[in-house]
Amino acid sequence: MRMGSDRIERVGVVGAGSTGLAIAWFLQRAGVQVEVLDRSGVAAGSSWGNAGWLTPALAGPLPEPGILRYGARAVLDRRSPLHVSLRPSRDLWSFLARFARSSTRARWADAMGHLASINAVALDAFDELADAGVKVGASDVDILAVGRTTDDLHHLAAEVAAAAEAGLDAKADVLTGAAARELEPQLTDEVGAGLLLRSQRTLDPGDFCEQLAHDIVRRGGTIRPGVDVVAVHDDGRGVEVRDRLGPPRRFDAVVVATGAWLSRLVRPYGVRVPVQAGRGYSFTMPDRPAVGRPVYLPAQRVVCTPLANGTRVAGTMELRAPDAPFREDRIQQIAAAVAPYLAGELGSRSDEWCGSRPCSADGLPLVGATRSSRVFVHGGHGMWGITQGPATARLLAEQILGRPSEILRPLSPTR
Repeated sequence: MRMGSDRIERVGVVGAGSTGLAIAWFLQRAGVQVEVLDRSGVAAGSSWGNAGWLTPALAGPLPEPGILRYGARAVLDRRSPLHVSLRPSRDLWSFLARFARSSTRARWADAMGHLASINAVALDAFDELADAGVKVGASDVDILAVGRTTDDLHHLAAEVAAAAEAGLDAKADVLTGAAARELEPQLTDEVGAGLLLRSQRTLDPGDFCEQLAHDIVRRGGTIRPGVDVVAVHDDGRGVEVRDRLGPPRRFDAVVVATGAWLSRLVRPYGVRVPVQAGRGYSFTMPDRPAVGRPVYLPAQRVVCTPLANGTRVAGTMELRAPDAPFREDRIQQIAAAVAPYLAGELGSRSDEWCGSRPCSADGLPLVGATRSSRVFVHGGHGMWGITQGPATARLLAEQILGRPSEILRPLSPTR
């Protein structure tokens, strides 16, 4: 396998979340020997406890005009679905400034056009994984979005329309509250309007990552937990990966897929797009009947996903340091937001979780080569790493092996 004049036989992947495992899998399928390094283990970051939605029709750029109206509330109200730290760092200020510049209609439409090319093949990448023997575990579903009034659904309807205009298979049926409750009997009379998003998928993200990791190992790859990478060094002959404790490891090329932490390793290679941790929280309700289908409360930014072990309830976007302490009050706020819409007591909570989603300031993932032809980035997908990760991984694997795609050009980490 060749990249330019360099022979690519052995690639190190830093990060064992969904994006790191996906690029490792597609490289391995192309005949490359892969070794995945992670400071904790498989799906230890934002991959494990998220909602598990494969929703290309919703996977748009986070910076958009409507989100700016939450700005003051996000700083002042700790209960806001979007919350910004009251003591932002210099890196967070830089992110917020670029995020604001990207939150115009024109820039959102431009970014959406680029993402549409990825979203159009997102589910195909999952089909390729499944056809090759990976137990993806995805289910075809219609997602039910609900609110007290149609005003609660207006913004979501506009997003779906924009996705359809961009060429995606995005179809949604407008429902009355009664029709929504008939589809999902767990909903209460608080629901006065609904929107049914057709032909999407869901999966258990933690299990999906475990299955990807299992297949990588089964095919001869290596996954090493407990490796805390502190530096990636291109010495002109290869790439040296330096661990905090162990000896350096050498590879022909390296892919950095460390999520919200990726800037630490790739900034020396010309990657200047700010990537900020957008911390999401979730919990599982194991002792009550699961909702029969995924339910979304767009006004509250809360989702409910039926899984084998109960109903996962996830939400919020908290802009803080990725290693900041877990906040129990965010879990309580999610529970309070969903309680009026689900019949009966919520009951006990298990698997309370917080994960730091890697959000880029311009709403586009960072996928491709850096200033080094041997150091690559795969990350910055924000909330859509599960949905878009396999598709961008497939394209990145081709680029690493000398077959670049025009689709990835706008996603260049050095843009």
